[in-house]
Amino acid sequence: MIDFVGLAIVLALALGCGYLVKRAWGSKNKILKWAGVVFAGLFTLIFAAAFIAALIGTIRLNANFNASNPASNVQVAASAEQLAFGEKYAKFCAGCHSSNQQLPLSGNNFGGEIPLPIGTLYAPNLTPAGEIKNWTDGEVIRAIREGVHKSGRPLIIMPAEEFKALSDEDVKSLVAYLRSQPAVEPNTPPNNLNVIGAILVNMGVLTNQPHIESVPKPAVAVNAEYGKYLKEIMVCSGCHGENLTGGTAFDGSQAPNLTLVVPKWSEQEFTQVFRTGTLPGGEKLDNHKMPYQEFSDFATDTDLKALYQYLHSLPPTQASP
Repeated sequence: MIDFVGLAIVLALALGCGYLVKRAWGSKNKILKWAGVVFAGLFTLIFAAAFIAALIGTIRLNANFNASNPASNVQVAASAEQLAFGEKYAKFCAGCHSSNQQLPLSGNNFGGEIPLPIGTLYAPNLTPAGEIKNWTDGEVIRAIREGVHKSGRPLIIMPAEEFKALSDEDVKSLVAYLRSQPAVEPNTPPNNLNVIGAILVNMGVLTNQPHIESVPKPAVAVNAEYGKYLKEIMVCSGCHGENLTGGTAFDGSQAPNLTLVVPKWSEQEFTQVFRTGTLPGGEKLDNHKMPYQEFSDFATDTDLKALYQYLHSLPPTQASP
């Protein structure tokens, strides 16, 4: 995934503008001299910075983590219980891996949603027609929790920083369901970012994690410990911020500070928000911004009670400006 032509063009532009600076400096006309030095110098800096950013992005895109993040040899046995949980959890993946946000996870063209010519960028087809049919179960688990491709390169826009919390039990259930989906053709094309895409890589779209040996699952119970686990695997921090003190959602809207909002709600009101999308006071949530329908399908009553207890255990905290 190296755009040699794009890198060469950006480098040539930087060198060309640098040459113009040199020519302008030698001019006897003061106006031409300083105008040339300023403008050509500015573009020299811009193209030089772009080349460095693209080079760093290219290096990061093509890093190999096979040695530091080895895939396990685990083999998943697809029990009925695993498939049921995996199907419920896979609905969280549909927002990226499905063009209609519904199962099966047949892939989605991310590049078409970005208003820049960045090259080819797909959330891949995760049905048995996709490339994971040639992956081991351990390699799929590594991709989910560590953000590492079978080849060893980091995955792009894969929220492994959230999915790293998935327990061994639950991540195996997700893999079992992925294997059980109907094979949906065609397979998505491989990602191939150009020099603009490589520059954007430096903005945090690679989220590969350190190697994970094992993650135990807390006991399913109405307590804050289990509620914290649910907060992590339900990717609440993705919108509401790492400490749930508010943040920017995927669509650019502002997600509220849960440490200040939820303590004002009764447990019944909290459950109502997740089950019906209706806030205390009657306002209806937009499911595209707060996917309460997906959360309601996933969470049991025990889950919601545990999550409520966890959120009530957090000290009310004002977000940093």
